[in-house]
Amino acid sequence: MAVHVLAVLAYKDGEAVTSTLLASSVNTNAVVIRRLLPLLQAAGLIETTKGAGSGSHLRKKPERIRLDSIYRAVETDEPFTAHSKTPNQACPVGYCIQSALDKVFSSAECAMQEELAKTTLADILKIVKASCSGSDKKRK
Repeated sequence: MAVHVLAVLAYKDGEAVTSTLLASSVNTNAVVIRRLLPLLQAAGLIETTKGAGSGSHLRKKPERIRLDSIYRAVETDEPFTAHSKTPNQACPVGYCIQSALDKVFSSAECAMQEELAKTTLADILKIVKASCSGSDKKRK
C-alpha cells in the first residue's frame, strides 16, 4: 500500500494530494491512508500539510526512493516471526525449531531487502505508466 501511495504522489509530480484521493486509488478508507502517512513522513519520504490546499507530496525525487526504504518505513514487525507460544521444549523438534529457522529467516529477509534496494519508486512509476498506456489502447 505504501508503494502505491508513493507512486500516486510521484505520478502527481509535486501536486499536493489528499488522503481521500490516495484512498480512492488504493480502494480503501481515507483513515487507513491517514495512519500510513505519518510513517512515510517520519522516514523523510513525504511531507504532509493540513488546512486549505492541504495534502501530501514527495520530499525526494522518485529516483532517490528505493523500495527497501519504503519497506523499513512501514513494516514494524519481522516478516518471519517465532511461534506465539514457546514450543514444547521436551520435544526434540520443539526444542530446536526456532534456532533452526532463525538463520533461514534472517537470510531470507536480507535477500528480500537486497532485492528491494535494486528498485526505485521511479522504476515502479515507469512500469505503471507503460502498463497504463497499454491498457488505454485496449480500452478504446
